[in-house]
Amino acid sequence: MNRTLVTQFFILGFSETPGLRTLLFYGFLLLYTVALSGNLLIVVVISSSPALHTPMYFFLVNLAVVDILCTSTILPELLVGMVASKTISYGGCMAQLFCFTWSMGAELLLFSAMAYDRYVAICRPLHYGALMGPRVCALLAGVVWTVSLINTSVNTSLLLRLPFCRSNVVEHFFCEIPPLLKLSCAPTQLNEAMAFTADIFLAVGNFSVITLSYCCIIASILRMRSAVGKRRAFSTCSSHLLVVSLYYSTVIYTYIRPASSYSLDKDKLVSVIYTSVAPSLNPLIYSLRNVEVKAALRRLLSGC
Repeated sequence: MNRTLVTQFFILGFSETPGLRTLLFYGFLLLYTVALSGNLLIVVVISSSPALHTPMYFFLVNLAVVDILCTSTILPELLVGMVASKTISYGGCMAQLFCFTWSMGAELLLFSAMAYDRYVAICRPLHYGALMGPRVCALLAGVVWTVSLINTSVNTSLLLRLPFCRSNVVEHFFCEIPPLLKLSCAPTQLNEAMAFTADIFLAVGNFSVITLSYCCIIASILRMRSAVGKRRAFSTCSSHLLVVSLYYSTVIYTYIRPASSYSLDKDKLVSVIYTSVAPSLNPLIYSLRNVEVKAALRRLLSGC
């Protein structure tokens, strides 16, 4: 048997009802436009403003780059499939899987790095300069991108070893591990075990670290005497925790169970959250409503 009998995949996507398909097309086009423009704006504004060259905004730039990678990997192909061919080549499918898994792992790790930054800023403010210096930030960013790259390399390599001879119809709107494993005519236990292990480390492990960090942060906030300081700190924490909880819960739901339990409609809806909705909301939640970012944006626009 050849390594694979499939040269291209047919992406099932969403509803074929003309009215609903048109609505979904414009909905995803809007999400992609917001995600791309919002995250690009964050990168430009922070990069061009020396006042924002701090650890918190350094990680926000990394998060914006991850969101651009994620949405640009998934949504353009999805939009093309809604108006033209729904097929994707074998190589294109594997490349999409690789880039998406890389961005997803980096996003999960970046949430932990951002939580650590907030922990040091609120709980150990006198040591912030030493604990979050440029070298430490660069090291944390390097770890984020490298670990996520290793994770996607391992999982994609294991998937490349599988023969696909049952069907070429992917019951999803992009190439993701669970629906692709259902198409293999070879045992997939090793793939499922590696995906499960990666999810335990990247999702459950990092979420535990974030939860512990925020327990310490909340305890520190409650000891503050300033009511204004408490409100400001709680506002920052609640926004971060909301996005983190939404993102982690959907990723854990998708990857921490056997591929055999994959459900078409339910899983596609869950995947929309972490591939399209979250990257669109991140600029609004983390940066665009921030006073410092708004001031930097006004300075940038006034100088044009």
